[in-house]
Amino acid sequence: MNITIDVKDINSTVEVQVKGEIDAYTAPKLRESLFPLSEQANVSMVVDLTEVSYMDSTGLGVFVGLFKSVRAHNGEFKLIGLSERLRRLFDITGLADIIDIKSHAEGGLE
Repeated sequence: MNITIDVKDINSTVEVQVKGEIDAYTAPKLRESLFPLSEQANVSMVVDLTEVSYMDSTGLGVFVGLFKSVRAHNGEFKLIGLSERLRRLFDITGLADIIDIKSHAEGGLE
């Protein structure tokens, strides 16, 4: 199971593109790559999940932690490019009510 994480950190805006599967094996790599960035003051983090084919509860936990960290440092956090399946995962857990989420049709990296 592979994951690719491409990060662009430009002037307090962190754009992340994730490709592959987010599960118990790959979530630690995602967490290690993004948590230090989430602790920047006033950071704006946008994570593009367009090319994520699978995510389990471990992945959800990473995104909840990132969301909390970004917000604790007065930043903004957004997930974009969610497939219908991933969107449903966030809807069922209630996370779609607290995290800014856009589907494939609603947006890409600006």
